Amino acid sequence: MKPVESGGRLRACPYRALNDDLVSNSIRQLFALPAGIHPFVTPAVTLKRTDVRDDIGRRLAAGEHVFIYFDKKTSGELSIPPTERSPEFSFDVTVVEVTNKDGVPHIGRLGILEIQTMDFHGSYRDAVRNLREGLRMHPTHFGLTVQDNQWWLSEGVEGPNIANVFKRTFYQMMFKFQLGQHDRCAGCVLAIPQSVWDSWQRHLGAPDLKAETDGTFSLLAPGRERLDPCPAWIYVFDPDARTDVTPSPIVVRKMIGTDAPSISHWALEVAPAAALSNIDAEVGLLSALSGRLKLFWPELAKTVVADVPVEDMRAAPGARPRKPRRKDVPIESLESRSDYSGPGPEAVHGEEPDEG
Repeated sequence: MKPVESGGRLRACPYRALNDDLVSNSIRQLFALPAGIHPFVTPAVTLKRTDVRDDIGRRLAAGEHVFIYFDKKTSGELSIPPTERSPEFSFDVTVVEVTNKDGVPHIGRLGILEIQTMDFHGSYRDAVRNLREGLRMHPTHFGLTVQDNQWWLSEGVEGPNIANVFKRTFYQMMFKFQLGQHDRCAGCVLAIPQSVWDSWQRHLGAPDLKAETDGTFSLLAPGRERLDPCPAWIYVFDPDARTDVTPSPIVVRKMIGTDAPSISHWALEVAPAAALSNIDAEVGLLSALSGRLKLFWPELAKTVVADVPVEDMRAAPGARPRKPRRKDVPIESLESRSDYSGPGPEAVHGEEPDEG
């Protein structure tokens, strides 16, 4: 495999391709490279070649920044082995810094690049079969034929599994964002499509991002400051469908600096607090409970009440406001305001088995 400069394309795994901008930006931020520096990046498998080794030696001698990477498709994925108290974690792409020590190349720090795409219900089997057969039958007009038969791409695919995307990603994200605490690790970049970032908003309590002067954003818990360099990043990308290039080039829409404690704050404190407030709301869980009980025991359904605030008419004009009074109100009297009838396809349940 030919070594690639930052102007080349890095394939993160057999099924995903990342463009040079995302890779070079990841390396530049994780390893705190100055603006305008274009690192030399090559897959580790190319180190078998003498000419590649010699080229790396010359680049290091000239003061250039050199990195090698390991991934499933080219050089094999790397992982942190399990211990009795921790699981094994593999990495989509492991970037390794190569440094110059007394004129000899040495291994420096590590950087992690992870890619999370959208999960879908159903199976890709039918869609893949359609594309394979379409290519066999229409080899010279395949692209136009696919455009005229868009249903080929979605047959058997039922829709995005939004809740599953977050719950499958959350623990790994928290774990890998902590890697930057080790002296040998520069940190981790998690790259996700715009659709996945949008689906995360409710799971994170719809956080407000802070715009930074360098064009990036910060997602931090109250009172926390972004580290410099920042060891944890979320890159939000999208295919640029406006171009005539196939496949559509990847465009990084947002680069968000964060850390594991901040993600924990938004996902495990802010979002649950919003959910708890909706248990006895007129459009919340108790309203759905009352409506469901009516199907089985109408009299019991009438006993479902909600604790709601009521206006205090006894307060004198100009007096100091009192603590709001609350009273139990039959949820049945509030049901007309609710359109919630039960869990939908995005509800979080137990882990579903993977479908092939």
